[in-house]
Amino acid sequence: MPARIYLAPMEGLLDFVLRDILTRVGGVDRCVSEFIRVTHTLLTERTFLRIMPELLHGGYTPSGVPVRAQLLGSDPVSMAENAARLAELGPHGIDLNFGCPAKVVNRHGGGAMLLQYPEELHAIVSAVRRAVPAHMPVSAKMRLGFNDDTRAVECAQALADGGAEELVVHARTKADAYRPPAYWERVNDIRLGVRIPVVANGEIWTVDDALRCRQASGCDHLMLGRGIVTDPGLALAIRNHDAGVLGSDHADPVVPWSEVLPLMGAFWRLVVARLERRQQAGRLKQWLNFMRHRYPEAQAAYDALRTLHDPVLVTQWLTQLGALDEK
Repeated sequence: MPARIYLAPMEGLLDFVLRDILTRVGGVDRCVSEFIRVTHTLLTERTFLRIMPELLHGGYTPSGVPVRAQLLGSDPVSMAENAARLAELGPHGIDLNFGCPAKVVNRHGGGAMLLQYPEELHAIVSAVRRAVPAHMPVSAKMRLGFNDDTRAVECAQALADGGAEELVVHARTKADAYRPPAYWERVNDIRLGVRIPVVANGEIWTVDDALRCRQASGCDHLMLGRGIVTDPGLALAIRNHDAGVLGSDHADPVVPWSEVLPLMGAFWRLVVARLERRQQAGRLKQWLNFMRHRYPEAQAAYDALRTLHDPVLVTQWLTQLGALDEK
């Protein structure tokens, strides 16, 4: 299988709006939705669609990239029932979250907390696998562990034995949070311990990071999160390298600022149309806060936007910047 690049799920950041924008750039083979939290109730179709509106369009982003729906929970029965209902809506697979480090999630027994109990991982994956049609892929995302990585391979084997067909590994423990480094060599231990495809994730900010991650982890397939939010052309740059187009990390971004501007404009239109007014300005600032680490122009834009909160004023500012057409 050719090397594949996936867009990571990140609650409060990589939602359907940013999935739409980033997949327009190219280089991404598949997305995963932010987690859909499962407790002890059967979620409504409206709930699934709110988090993954791509379900209304065959499970694809507007640019045609498939999206896999992610569930988070700890009860095998509830997870299975919700997975079955979700499968009827046509996502490109069901992904199970065993990596979320959020305290509120872990306190309720979900996310990375479950990495202390491999038998529970197996039970959840097995229940979901039995509940969804045979043609529907079931995958999982995990960290290296909760407080440490001593059971990393054991957890991965439990997921694979339970029926997961693919495994994404964020190369840090819950205790590591998002602090560098990522321990890519431990992903290699997991890869060697299971017989399913393994995808490496964590601290991939540049093409050079991607190459070092592949070498250390032994994984051809990568998942990009904050790195591609910071540099929207990162997946494309990795593709260019794989295709033999030479470049370096000191070169200009594959997507120049002049091409980022209309992406920002499209992002803003979606934010205004789909999100609550009180969230709108903050979402644009959030993205610029990431991009300013790659684009000097984004730093200047972030500084100018920082004090603006009224969406009308933000729209005017974007128009003056050239990101929006004047109407």
